[in-house]
Amino acid sequence: MSRDPRILIAAQPTRGLDIGSIESIHQRIVAARDGGAAVLLVSAELDEILALSDRIIVMYHGRVAADRPAGDYRRAEIGLLMSGGGSAGGDRPIMDPTAP
Repeated sequence: MSRDPRILIAAQPTRGLDIGSIESIHQRIVAARDGGAAVLLVSAELDEILALSDRIIVMYHGRVAADRPAGDYRRAEIGLLMSGGGSAGGDRPIMDPTAP
């Protein structure tokens, strides 16, 4: 990341790290994004995804279950999509968007 990449692919970038290291990695990912890099973040950590993503693509069994701006999801909806609930392709809502 010290070479100002144009594309950054980060797969499970904070797995097994302590809290201080996690924050440092997150700051570097955001800095790369702010520097103009395209960032693909692959993570099983929902908090990490919600904190760093502009757009979230949820996959289930190798297929896209939903593809929307990060702000269009509710936490419970992402979990449901990750476990196979909801519509393939994300073309219709799977839950009441006003539900907590």
